[in-house]
This record gives sequence, C-alpha cells and structure tokens, in this order.
Amino acid sequence: MADNRAHAYISGRVQGVSFRYYTYHEALKGGLRGWVRNLPDGRVEAVFEGKKAAIEKVLEWFQTGPPAARVDRVEVEWGEPADSLNGFKVRATAGPGDLE
Repeated sequence: MADNRAHAYISGRVQGVSFRYYTYHEALKGGLRGWVRNLPDGRVEAVFEGKKAAIEKVLEWFQTGPPAARVDRVEVEWGEPADSLNGFKVRATAGPGDLE
C-alpha cells in the first residue's frame, strides 16, 4: 500500500501545552515520518507521511489533543508524499521567513 501525506493546521489553545511533543509521540506510535512546529499566529502546523490509517489516527487524536489543550479547528490538506522525510521531528517555532 502506498504512503500518503497530510499537511495539518491546528487552531485553539495549542501552544504552551506541549502539543508538539504529544504529537511527536503519537506520530512515532504510528510509524509516521514528518514534523511539527508552532506558528507565529498561535496555530500548530504538522506534516505526516506514512500509512493513511496511521495518519488518520493522529488526525482523530487532534480533536482532543493533550490534556491542557483546547482544539477549535483542524485543517488538513492531503497530497503525495515527498519521500524526503526521515523520522519525525519537533521543529522550532516558525519565523516569518520560514512559512511554506
């Protein structure tokens, strides 16, 4: 089965609540590749590559997130995997010039 790619933006109280680190652990449990980072506008951005079922499990987890979080909205764009990602990383907060 071919891999999939999901690019997600999570809004709500998702910064300052260890959201990136919980996401990291959820991604590792699913054997996913990619990254997660905070955005200057208060959202969290994440990219996942791997089996669709594993990605969907993390996206479902986003609906509640970690204990101190409040998730208001999850936006997801599906696409073809880039196959250039190795492992899963927690990235530093994006600066204005870092946005994709």
